[in-house]
Amino acid sequence: MERLRPLNDFVFKKLFGEKEVVDNLTALLNAILDRKGIERLLGVEIVDNKELTRDIIDEKASILDVRAKTKNGTEINIEVQLLNQSNMEKRTLYYWGKLFNKTIAKGDKYNDLSKVITINILNFEYIKLEEFHTCFHIWEDKNKNYKLNDLLEIHFIEIPKFNKMKHKNLSEDSLQRWLTFFNKDISEENLKELIKMDKNIKAAEKRLEYLSSDEYTMELYEARERTRLDRANLIDTGIERGKDEGRKQGIKEGIKEGIKEKAIEVAKELLKEGLDVDFVVKISKLSLNKVNEIKKELKL
Repeated sequence: MERLRPLNDFVFKKLFGEKEVVDNLTALLNAILDRKGIERLLGVEIVDNKELTRDIIDEKASILDVRAKTKNGTEINIEVQLLNQSNMEKRTLYYWGKLFNKTIAKGDKYNDLSKVITINILNFEYIKLEEFHTCFHIWEDKNKNYKLNDLLEIHFIEIPKFNKMKHKNLSEDSLQRWLTFFNKDISEENLKELIKMDKNIKAAEKRLEYLSSDEYTMELYEARERTRLDRANLIDTGIERGKDEGRKQGIKEGIKEGIKEKAIEVAKELLKEGLDVDFVVKISKLSLNKVNEIKKELKL
């Protein structure tokens, strides 16, 4: 039986975003947030648990994140991103802001605003630092130890950086154990060692095996994988087509024109998929004004 990709966002939500697996989520959050002893999270509540229908799975722009709330009211959002859209810092601030605004109702006091933690698990390198796990707050520029408040907390976990580490400490580091578990192609021997070390990973792997045996779950998983590959191929092949078309024209201006025509086609497709303007500008190499003009023409 094929082992499912734990970082497929549909599977990730089934592993950590449903009420019957709240213990899995709690264990993962304690590992990411480094909560130990009396500081460990207990009684995490899973929220916004929408039904995963075929329409949602097929929708390329849909976000299958995992949301939770702690006993003290802290909101936590976990998102898995397998494809680098070159906009993660803006994207995460945007969704952090939306969630932060929802922590108080109209008429409530600002003091009622709750802390929001955003966790991004990335299958690509993004942050220009060596560490595979980075965490951001609001600090004063000159007095680096002065934090304005603790309401904003944003984590980036970059799987490729972790995989490159020569010396890992799985026996003592629970986050490293989870990141190893997320490797779809982990060897059977290493998986058995992980399960011996960590009862929470044992439970998660058991859940993963159950999902692998469910026909409808497999159908949705494969549909989500196709959606991911379609988006990746759209980005990878669109620009290459433009370059090829330009080469065929054989002259410098022809190359420019061929690339531009194809770039416009690619921009249209990316905008239709719901990708943001900044990302479309970076991929298509068109100007911001041109992309906005195309977006207006498409009435998006």
